[in-house]
Amino acid sequence: MGYIESLREMVGNAPVILVRPSILILNNSGEILLVRHVDHTWGVPGGFMELGESVEESARREVKEEIGIQIKKLVLYGVFSGKELYTKLRNGHEYYNVVIGYICTEFEGELKPDGVEVLEAKFYKPTELPENTDPYLKSKIEENALHIAALLGKK
Repeated sequence: MGYIESLREMVGNAPVILVRPSILILNNSGEILLVRHVDHTWGVPGGFMELGESVEESARREVKEEIGIQIKKLVLYGVFSGKELYTKLRNGHEYYNVVIGYICTEFEGELKPDGVEVLEAKFYKPTELPENTDPYLKSKIEENALHIAALLGKK
């Protein structure tokens, strides 16, 4: 049983705060890797931190599990939190995300979605994101498009 499952046994559906490392993976063309989740929304790879992991270890593990690639270098991009990152699942569980965002331009391996959490993984131009892209993510990409492009130049 993982950390979140153990926590849920203690607190039931009460809102909790969860740490979610997320990675904006960019290719050499400046496209962003998005993953389509089982609920058919598009987002960036990432997941929840387990007990004893560093944030970076968690980010690397989640990407490897979900889409099969190895992350080489992570650059801290920002920390995001607040009421916009509240989630209530169909099963009644509630949580607030504290998203620790990284940018990665160095990775290796072949994209292989796990078929469990991630159904598809594809690179998109920041100006041509799929219709079902998570609204919060989409707004952050649009707000920071110039900054993201500048980071590619510093690679």
